[in-house]
Amino acid sequence: MPSVGDRIREIREAQKLTQDQLAEKADISKGFLSEIENGKRNVSSEYLLRVANALCASVDYLLRGTTDVSNANKEPVVIPPELSDAAQRLNLSYAETIELLEAHRSVIARRSMKQSKPFSIDDWVALHKAIKQVFG
Repeated sequence: MPSVGDRIREIREAQKLTQDQLAEKADISKGFLSEIENGKRNVSSEYLLRVANALCASVDYLLRGTTDVSNANKEPVVIPPELSDAAQRLNLSYAETIELLEAHRSVIARRSMKQSKPFSIDDWVALHKAIKQVFG
């Protein structure tokens, strides 16, 4: 059964990227990337998200292999202006901002099939606060 590292290597090689190139795009060290790909290190959600964004791959695919790898070249991440403002107000890093966006997509946006209203800055701040209360 392929591991997270195997799937990262698979996509990296399909995109004809070297470990150096991917490490630079993901802002991690080449050695750390090598250890992940070779199954010698576990990867935190923050670093997994960085790698996924650098590869334009889904975290779901990297973790579970449940998304078709041919889907790896999807659209770049677009951060809504309201989330950008909220992230600035909360002093969130890029990775934390993306995690908040993913949480919104995974939990809030998929709750119902009907169109939901756009999140305001205060909505993003409240979501961040709620996540912090649950996950510390």
